[in-house]
Amino acid sequence: MFTGLVEGLGQVLTMTPTGGDLRLTLSLPAAVAEGLKLGDSLAVNGACLTVIAIDGADFGFDVSTETLACTTLGRLAPGHRVNLERALRWSDRLGGHLVSGHVDAVGRVRSITAEARGQRWLFDVPTALHRYIAAKGSIAVEGVSLTVNSVDAEGFGVMLIPHTVAVTTFGALGVGDPVNLEVDLVARYLERLHARPD
Repeated sequence: MFTGLVEGLGQVLTMTPTGGDLRLTLSLPAAVAEGLKLGDSLAVNGACLTVIAIDGADFGFDVSTETLACTTLGRLAPGHRVNLERALRWSDRLGGHLVSGHVDAVGRVRSITAEARGQRWLFDVPTALHRYIAAKGSIAVEGVSLTVNSVDAEGFGVMLIPHTVAVTTFGALGVGDPVNLEVDLVARYLERLHARPD
């Protein structure tokens, strides 16, 4: 589990095709690499990956065909920056919201508008996700925990403060770019419970 609070930015070193899937190698900042060991989970742009190799500050991950199909990770290239978050410890403060690292779908940036010192971002989402998104609810975009400010027929809107733009990959995104989306876990479980026959 994660919180959607990005701890640092990593850099893609290599993307190596391996038997139909990918081996991803990232350079991690010291604050994220500290204490990370083989078998640990790390959220990379919101997708939970398992550490399978460590060489100093360089960490390797296998990216399965399922993950490639459901996320933007296959579009990365050497030099790209990625949002990183280590797995939640139960003693940590939950500053964002509960995030599983299981990306639901890929959305797209519809617009970015300056508003005072912040930015209003609108995203288009697949129709199947609409029912899980509610105004003032939570959503993870590229692994970043955000509050939904508005919902419309095509997707949703959020407000980003300057700090969020500065310390995440949002500063490098533009209109039309794809983004990883994970809807609130509570919405999914409520739907499942409501749909269960008695």
